[in-house]
Amino acid sequence: MTDAPTNQRLETGAADDTVWVQEVAFIDSVPRWIAMTFVFVVFIGTWDLVTRMGLVSPIILPTPWETFGDMIFVGNNLLSGDYMLVALWITVKEVIYGFALAIAIGFSLGVLVGETAFGEKAVMPYLVAIDTMPKVAFAPLFVAWLGFGIESKVALAAFIATFPIVVGTAAGLHSADENARMLFKTMGASRMQTLIKMKLPTGLPQIFTGLKIGAVGVMAGAITGEFLGGGKGFGELIRVAASQLNTPRVFSLILYLSLVGLVLYLIVQWTQRKVVFWQKESVGAHDN
Repeated sequence: MTDAPTNQRLETGAADDTVWVQEVAFIDSVPRWIAMTFVFVVFIGTWDLVTRMGLVSPIILPTPWETFGDMIFVGNNLLSGDYMLVALWITVKEVIYGFALAIAIGFSLGVLVGETAFGEKAVMPYLVAIDTMPKVAFAPLFVAWLGFGIESKVALAAFIATFPIVVGTAAGLHSADENARMLFKTMGASRMQTLIKMKLPTGLPQIFTGLKIGAVGVMAGAITGEFLGGGKGFGELIRVAASQLNTPRVFSLILYLSLVGLVLYLIVQWTQRKVVFWQKESVGAHDN
């Protein structure tokens, strides 16, 4: 005769064997700040080793310490309100205006493509064809059309950032559940009501994915416009420093621009977390 505790242990063991538990890899359990610190140290160490061994000419690749020293100089210039702050503000305006214009155009075209058969069949192929073209080649055209001022840089920045927003918006509208569509149709909802109350909320994750990709590309558009079409922003400072073979200055200016792009990306990401609060991102789920 088997006693009750033995039966209980057997039942518990059987239950434990049948429960599936996802194992977390060690690399995924490492806190984010430790992982980022490790990658940063390895990167700087490799960079320093390459320059110390003379594998690359210092004219092409400065040491990390030369770059950090120049970053301090640029930072002091920015804090003092000197000419670099003026140049940075010009570039920031180009990025903000270009991103806003890209959102307006990209969202409108995305709704057209995602909501109408005409947009999907007639408009989308042309958008894809334009996106496959080398966008840098359009910089002289924008300069010829809009002049050497900020307008041509804004246009090129918006031109580069628009297509991801179009694709994200159209994909988001197409992701709506078919049963939900039938329910709205059965309840007599109009096309506009279905779009605003069902399709847009459902498609917000994809829409914000397009916005984040556009936020990354808009900086490249503004700087490319300054390279090829003149200007008074950070792109012009980088061009002048490169012509003088001042590579530490080039690296430091690029790093400060990357901070501006990172801030814009984080703003979009923060907005996504506030608006799409029900979505849980899979990447970084084990962050501490």
